[in-house]
Amino acid sequence: MSSQHQPARGRLNGTGPIAVVDIGSNSVRLVIYERKARTPTMLFNEKMLAGLGRGVAATGQLADGSVKAALGELVRFRALIRHTGCQDIYIVATAATRDAENGPDFVREVEAILGAPVRILDGNEEAYFSALGVTAGFWQPRGLVGDMGGGSLELVEVDDKGPGLGMTFPLGGLRLAEMAESSIEKASEIAEATLKDFHWPDLPPGERTFYAVGGTWRSLGRLHLMQKNYPLHVMHNYQINADEAIEFCRKIAVPDLEGVELAEVVSKQRRPLVPIGAVVLERVLTAMKAERLVFSATGVREGLLHSKLSPEMQAQDPVIEAARELCVLRARSPQFAEELIGWSDALFHMLSIEETANETRLRHAACLLSDIGWRAHPDYRGEQSLNIISNASFVGLDHASRAYLSAAVFYRHEGLREGALSTVIRELFTDRLRIRAKVLGATLRVASLLSASMGGMLPKVGISMEGEELVLDLGTELADLDGERLRKRVGQLSKCIDAPVSVRVSA
Repeated sequence: MSSQHQPARGRLNGTGPIAVVDIGSNSVRLVIYERKARTPTMLFNEKMLAGLGRGVAATGQLADGSVKAALGELVRFRALIRHTGCQDIYIVATAATRDAENGPDFVREVEAILGAPVRILDGNEEAYFSALGVTAGFWQPRGLVGDMGGGSLELVEVDDKGPGLGMTFPLGGLRLAEMAESSIEKASEIAEATLKDFHWPDLPPGERTFYAVGGTWRSLGRLHLMQKNYPLHVMHNYQINADEAIEFCRKIAVPDLEGVELAEVVSKQRRPLVPIGAVVLERVLTAMKAERLVFSATGVREGLLHSKLSPEMQAQDPVIEAARELCVLRARSPQFAEELIGWSDALFHMLSIEETANETRLRHAACLLSDIGWRAHPDYRGEQSLNIISNASFVGLDHASRAYLSAAVFYRHEGLREGALSTVIRELFTDRLRIRAKVLGATLRVASLLSASMGGMLPKVGISMEGEELVLDLGTELADLDGERLRKRVGQLSKCIDAPVSVRVSA
């Protein structure tokens, strides 16, 4: 198969594609990422549930059937890796492979197929990369990270300095189900006994967040999301109050989710493991005195890639970088979007609009995203932009922040009528963010008329305060831009900020 491809204008090339093969105790997965980046974008993602960890606790061996299934899938992965022209291949293996007596034989076969070395992660490394994945996927996370795979559970504290020292426990879904002989009650007893000597971190109030990593826990979170009829079907950063999460775990801790409402949203292969995952999660949340449960779509794979970045790239804001990539791929003028950041900085400063550090970064991201829908029909630019942003694979922001970004760009295209905004978005964001989204939307509407959404114009427009009035000065060079439509939009901005705004053509 040929690995040569013409450069694609809808893709950012350079340091990619990059392949990560993750050989877990339950699943074998290939993820191909677009390139090395602060927020790596998936080009391709495939898994198969080989169940390598099934039986290891009892026999000490990877079962022949599971090995055969996994190796067969890896042959397919090899073909896909070659076809897509991956520049780098990283292969990691976790609990089942490291614990099995025939693990080394299996690794040699994997390396022969894929032509790259396998890195067998020990428990501490698996915990570290899981937590580093949360560091990559959230903005300044603080709390406890737990990664529940098929063979083991890793727990590690994370804060602004990064991951701490982790510990691993034999509480993976497959392993625990086998040790408990599929008894929920026995699984609960084993989990409690296994974790009883763990030194739970003494987290201060406000930081007792548990970040749940792993497919079993994500399936549990999806079940909760669907039962609650939650308006946004984005799993990453889905949050539940800890008391509610504990009660939910107790409710669904029944074999195969039998009789549980909407159990069909969980795949048949996952249903036996979700109640086991619920038992462990309930124990962890209770023991650490958690305040909230947060689900993470990023884990070992993303942590591994994050470790390959320079310190400068690691320090980048994931939302800003993801928005900048979309801007480069979809906006009329990335230069204009970058100029919007500085222009809105000046305008918000002049108006003394109070912002938190998070609100400032969100405003900057909204500026970068403000024109990504321009190729749609004018009547649908706002709706298309909202759909892209609200469902994009962004990391580093909660769902209220995602709603703010969506709404601000929607207002920029559709006007400031509250009734036109999607009820999904209105359910998600706070009144404070709603007000700021309108102000930003009105600002973006003025900027688009001043510049035709093209770069080079905004820096020439003066911004000043004269008493209580905000003055936009076109000067003589831009005098011809003045007009009725511009002044109408300036009037909308004036209403949003409840202060006079005028357009001036000074000599």
